[in-house]
Amino acid sequence: MDNDFNGNLETMIFEYIDKIKYLLSPEIWGNELFNCSKNEVFVLLLLYRRSDVNMTQIADYLSVPLNTATGIVARMEKRDFLIRERSSEDKRVVTIKLTEGGRAAIRDILNEMIRYGQLMMDSFTTEEVKLIFKLVDKVMDTLSNDASKTEAKPSEPKIRKIIIE
Repeated sequence: MDNDFNGNLETMIFEYIDKIKYLLSPEIWGNELFNCSKNEVFVLLLLYRRSDVNMTQIADYLSVPLNTATGIVARMEKRDFLIRERSSEDKRVVTIKLTEGGRAAIRDILNEMIRYGQLMMDSFTTEEVKLIFKLVDKVMDTLSNDASKTEAKPSEPKIRKIIIE
């Protein structure tokens, strides 16, 4: 692609960012979730779908070290989005669960997203909706293929055996 196209593409991207930035503000949504980091939102969505998880599952889901996941959970616990509870069967196991406030915040955002999505979809014909999903699928496939080419292949986890005498 030539430099002129790349310059126009950059301009177009920034124009669209300017058009949608108001949709991503906490003032519009009236929700504390928009003050969360990306990883915090992913943890909340994971908990919303699974109800409870442990720290290892969170770290694996986010692809971060366990100590990073612990820091994320600690920040979210201070904001009363989630709680840590010890398992009644095994006190060594700590499970993370959404608080009612965390669940309500996610539910509110999902309901608003559905409302906006419905408004948007109502403005399209059936053919346009099919085309949108086809284009989004194509974009996701293209980006996924590119990411898999540049991403280093994860190595097999090493299992250390400790011999107890």
